[in-house]
Amino acid sequence: MLRRSFLAATASPVIAALREDRLEKAESILEQAILWGDIHYYSLYVRQGQRRHRSAGGPDINIDTPFLLASITKPMTVAGLMVLVDSGHMRLSDPIQKYIPEFKNGDRGKVTLHHLATHTSGLPDMLPENEALRARHAPLKWFVEGTCEVALQFAPGTQCKYQSMGILLIAEAVERVTGAPFREHLARHVFRPLGMETASLGMGGRKIEDTALCQVTGNDGWNWNSPYWRDLGAPWGGAHASAEDVGKCLEYFLHPDWRMLRPATARKMITDQNAGLNEPWGLGWMVRSARFGKACSEHTFGHWGSTGTVAWADPATDTVCVLLTTRPAAESRSSVLGPVSDAVAEAAS
Repeated sequence: MLRRSFLAATASPVIAALREDRLEKAESILEQAILWGDIHYYSLYVRQGQRRHRSAGGPDINIDTPFLLASITKPMTVAGLMVLVDSGHMRLSDPIQKYIPEFKNGDRGKVTLHHLATHTSGLPDMLPENEALRARHAPLKWFVEGTCEVALQFAPGTQCKYQSMGILLIAEAVERVTGAPFREHLARHVFRPLGMETASLGMGGRKIEDTALCQVTGNDGWNWNSPYWRDLGAPWGGAHASAEDVGKCLEYFLHPDWRMLRPATARKMITDQNAGLNEPWGLGWMVRSARFGKACSEHTFGHWGSTGTVAWADPATDTVCVLLTTRPAAESRSSVLGPVSDAVAEAAS
């Protein structure tokens, strides 16, 4: 079943720029993907100015249904860190060893929170034993222990290479500073201030059947739909939320106020921190990436998720786009996620 909602406020030059024919193209791509069985569920949220477009497709789904966000979780985790940076309890220049003493030997003492938040730490994306740990339903502390032992792939700060395990260490450090579970820290200091009512790290007390199920099959005792993975609360990829609630997070960074961070801190998160390196990156957020839409400006920021999700915001057109689907991005990026993002970016340009 397909559900749509298009809400418009009083006319303005920004609102008028949102071309409905391009949005119809985006919807057509999604409706065909549902019809052909390529994707089982989707939720789309687009906002420009005061105008919002919302739709959802798939059986027993509505616009507020939470999806497993995968790596869109990462900038949310970094936002949780920046709350403590703003309060003076942590500093980006601090070595992670200050908070996790067992992270030692070699160049590990040089790895800072800034390196972790910008993917310049030298840590790998995943541990060599990643699949084995998941198959054993390992707790997060086992992943932390492995990360404290794994070899760095390059000297900290010398290049940018995507590293989920670095985001894990950020969450672990925050948890040790606050003394509270990281999922509670995110709920209290990120999700609630932004009004993200459906958002949670882990299941948040809901049932898996109340979320959109990923299009995956069994994998040695775990997959993206397993109770283990859904409630592990992986800070690099375990958050759930509706498309509109992810949009609220992006909207905050487009127009920051004091609800969560200092406005200057929020703006820093969407500003390139990797000048001179091989890839630009903000603090948690991907920045200046043409991957979000061919018509997006160079100031666009956002993130992709391996479960079949993409979220971005373009300050040049004051546009937010969130597309959550259930087909893995490796299978849907070229056929659904990319084309829909392109259509939305063209609608806003």
